[in-house]
Amino acid sequence: MADFQENFEKLNMTDRERFRQMVNYLLGHTYLLSRTMNFEEETRPVNNDYLFVERNLDLFQDYLSYAGFRLMVDNNYGVMALSSEFEGSRVHFDKFTTLMIYCLRLIYEEEREKITLTDTVFVTTSDIVGKMLTVGAIKKKPSDRQLRDSLRLIGRFNLVLKDSGTWEQADTRYAIMPSLLFIISNERIKNLNSLVKDSADRPDNDVEEESSEEMEEETEED
Repeated sequence: MADFQENFEKLNMTDRERFRQMVNYLLGHTYLLSRTMNFEEETRPVNNDYLFVERNLDLFQDYLSYAGFRLMVDNNYGVMALSSEFEGSRVHFDKFTTLMIYCLRLIYEEEREKITLTDTVFVTTSDIVGKMLTVGAIKKKPSDRQLRDSLRLIGRFNLVLKDSGTWEQADTRYAIMPSLLFIISNERIKNLNSLVKDSADRPDNDVEEESSEEMEEETEED
């Protein structure tokens, strides 16, 4: 810890405060994106917070490691991801949210084949529900509350970025972020295929009251 303290003190006062803010941000959101989203212009401006963490990466990794966290960086996709070795630091997604993330991944993969890697995949709330119905993850439109709660949680972890409008509104637009590739490993995709099949085979496929915890997100709970 002495090395961290020595290096931390080399930062000016402004950067020390920004360091504290970004540690809290990473703990609360898990994923940090190299580019944000300007929906009006459909451009992806550089995220200065990402550049700050990247510039001081050793300092962040050193500090977080003392608490059992690992900060991984993938510059090909422009994603930083925080993970923890401790179960208590992980958020559990319910089944409906898990199925929604799975369907977002399907949409992302399908659309990426049609566009260049530098382009962004856009989707609406209606598109997401439509995909969930098509693959059999659900059999009827979920309630507005379900949509709002799940999409807001997904947005919190920067898996999607939202345009203007309410979360549950049918035409609200989202940009699907490459961080989605890191929350679902290829091995987990196989498990989610089984989960979707199980949901489709159930005679009453109303997940309104589902409480099973099917997916974990490695972050600190609020």
